[in-house]
Amino acid sequence: MGVRHAGATRRFFRFKLLTAGMAMFSLAAVCAAAVTISETGSTLIFPLFKAWVEAYAKVDPSLQITTGSTGSGAGIAEAIAGHVQIGTSDAYMDDMQKMRNPGILNIPLAISAQTVEVNLPGMQGATLKLSGPVLADIYSGKISMWDAAPVVAMNRGVQLPHHAIIPVRRAEGSGDTFIFTQFLTFTTQTEDSASQSWGDKIGYGTTVAWPSVAGGLTATGNDGMVRTIARTPYSVGYVGASFEDAAKKAGLITTMLQNQDGNFMLPNAETVTAAAAELTPRTPPDERLTLVFAPGANSYPLINYEYAVVAEKQPNSQVATAISNFLLWCISPDGGSSPSFLNAVHFIPLPTSIRARSEIQIAKIQ
Repeated sequence: MGVRHAGATRRFFRFKLLTAGMAMFSLAAVCAAAVTISETGSTLIFPLFKAWVEAYAKVDPSLQITTGSTGSGAGIAEAIAGHVQIGTSDAYMDDMQKMRNPGILNIPLAISAQTVEVNLPGMQGATLKLSGPVLADIYSGKISMWDAAPVVAMNRGVQLPHHAIIPVRRAEGSGDTFIFTQFLTFTTQTEDSASQSWGDKIGYGTTVAWPSVAGGLTATGNDGMVRTIARTPYSVGYVGASFEDAAKKAGLITTMLQNQDGNFMLPNAETVTAAAAELTPRTPPDERLTLVFAPGANSYPLINYEYAVVAEKQPNSQVATAISNFLLWCISPDGGSSPSFLNAVHFIPLPTSIRARSEIQIAKIQ
């Protein structure tokens, strides 16, 4: 009995060691399957991207995604340098960047818009109209007062204050700056005024050589733009649509902007969709295209693709698959592009044809 008992005891301990080893092997396999990727970039898409990451954790718990709100310029630069796997940007890579980095993809994930917000004390609830040429003159210093003749001419019946305008712009490399300065460039190309030279002298980009304007201010990020405009009476600035609710809460006035057909439009799902319908059919295979200043009677003039900037070649197939699956979920109507995500930030989903182009680009990630 003692010998048999001792043998059984030894077999029991061998079994426990074996099962413990199997458990350790299973744990190691799970750890090996876990993937961590990093994102940084656009402050405009950041609220949406953060919501995507939180929701996707339930879809694929093995994927860990770190996020950063650093500006589109940093998003592009960090993706090109390989410091992050996903750079988010409101701007596409320019031709020179793309030529130097042919293996970097620009993948639209959704369509967004930009608002122009003003802080005019005592005028909350008023409707204010502005155009690209007027904004170009404000940001170049030619128009310096709120009751200047060109502003008054667009706002008949509105009692504008005799006070200096304080223009606010982004301090860091920003896709919002890219979009806004495209608007100033495109809208002044045929105007018979000093602002016609905006494209020649300043142009557009994530960073530009801004003219020096008395009293002008800078702010970092869209949240910084809202805070700076809100605490600065008589200021004006450009703000991503995902911060529109914050701007309204701060008492700012969202201006009506003049479109290519000469109509003044507010940003909403209908006007953004109308503008997208005019320009998205022109999207090339690499999907680098401006959507600013679209034609059409009902088009809102400041809209854009929100891009994921991603390298085709990833460190290994596991990382490539994880990124691909996540991006496919982001653009899926049943995933990240459902109204429950996009409506909260005032985005619209990609048209079906553009989603198909993005899927083709995502398939290149290896």
